[in-house]
Amino acid sequence: MQLLLEKRAQASSLMNLFSPLLAILLTVVMGGFMFAIMGKPPLSALYIYFIDPLTSWWSIEEVLVKAGPLILIGTGLAVCFKANVWNIGAEGQLTAGALMGAIIPVLWGEWQSPLGLVVMLVLGALGGALFGLIPAWLKTRFGVNEILTSLMLVYIAQLLLDWVVRGPWKDPDGYNFPKSVSFEGWHLLPTWGDGRMHFGLVVALAAALILFWVMRRTLKGFEINVVGSAPRAGAFAGFSQTKMVWFCFAVSGGLAGLAGLIEVAGPIGQLQPHISPNYGFTAIIVAFLGRLNPLGVIVAGLLLAVSYIGGEGVQIELGISDKTTQVFQGMLLFFILMCDTLILYRLKWISGKPIQHGKRSAS
Repeated sequence: MQLLLEKRAQASSLMNLFSPLLAILLTVVMGGFMFAIMGKPPLSALYIYFIDPLTSWWSIEEVLVKAGPLILIGTGLAVCFKANVWNIGAEGQLTAGALMGAIIPVLWGEWQSPLGLVVMLVLGALGGALFGLIPAWLKTRFGVNEILTSLMLVYIAQLLLDWVVRGPWKDPDGYNFPKSVSFEGWHLLPTWGDGRMHFGLVVALAAALILFWVMRRTLKGFEINVVGSAPRAGAFAGFSQTKMVWFCFAVSGGLAGLAGLIEVAGPIGQLQPHISPNYGFTAIIVAFLGRLNPLGVIVAGLLLAVSYIGGEGVQIELGISDKTTQVFQGMLLFFILMCDTLILYRLKWISGKPIQHGKRSAS
């Protein structure tokens, strides 16, 4: 007996729409089993994880703060994946953007003006884009797999960040802690109210809306869809695969770098060895959960932000490991990919002895 995946004649558009909801439901069910195995009350744990973050204004603010970088990075990755370009190194591009944008407050801290903040944002996006173009160049020039190169560059960026905050950019008045000087004045993003809500969420929403318009209303959006879904048709239409790789890495890297700068100029307020709770990797889930649609990415980003706050909640109230959030996010990605696979393929049992290729029959 063999279990095979047989391609369906036509994918169900209804299931394509509802498969993210099914993936979320399966994640919740499996999460309940996980809590039960750990000896925790499943319903109470799931309430703390998914509902409690939405019951107070403070926790809602925290959800929105974490949703900003997820939406920003997820939007860029959605464009990449739609074009069948696989940028897995957004975490490194986030770090590179934070480093480049921090040049202003670290080296020219006396430059206090709105223009200084604008330059920081531009440098953050530029740093992420340039770092993202490294795997693009390696792929188009030497045919190197972009998944491997973009992923390995994450560790280079993180080690570079660790070096600068322990070495040349370490705060001389920081009691030997590995951190840069604290950002002040116009080197910080404007905030609202008494909480941590800042201008970064507006930037993220604006980027998602602009890219939604680009994908739906412009020739570049049409090119992205054609090259991603039918490369040969795109080649006949004169669309360059090489230029598409450069474009996608520039856009996704730029948005990831902008997210990194927003993170250090917003909630953190300085450079330190760890500036992201794996936003760049979580945004991969955000992109797929949002069906590679910038508007869907907004909803998915909010949901994954809830998972971060919920994970902190169960860690505090139930004494569960901080890795719980990563387990939930991993299960969600697994179920999303599983549902998407079953939309395109059906499981089929084949009876009889498997055919062994390469063996000649006895004469």
